Amino acid sequence: MHRSAWGVVAALLLGLVFVLSSVTKLARPAQWRTQSSALGVPWPVAAPVPYAEAVLGGLLVAQVQRHAVAWCALAVLAAFTALLVVRLGQGRRPPCACFGALSVRPIGPSTVARNAAFMAVAVAAALL
Repeated sequence: MHRSAWGVVAALLLGLVFVLSSVTKLARPAQWRTQSSALGVPWPVAAPVPYAEAVLGGLLVAQVQRHAVAWCALAVLAAFTALLVVRLGQGRRPPCACFGALSVRPIGPSTVARNAAFMAVAVAAALL
């Protein structure tokens, strides 16, 4: 497979992850609000997250400005991951809220590792 094809595949995969994350949050807004609060994220900051994820995911799936959007997705994932690392460092282990109702397990090293894998996919989408 040509190098750029790998970038397209990476963008599609990452876009689908972002869309899934958005849909699961929007499907149960009260649960999303509770989970984001448990993570210590103020509601005015958390409220637009599912919409931003939907936009990023949609742009990645549609391959619109793939490289630039992938860098934006990487920045978002880095911010999410930093929050998880801070909470773990504080000894707090609320549910991730990463995938709304699908994310009910407490955060842990595997959550950080999963996000690191998503960040690697974002880099591939941005560079290839």
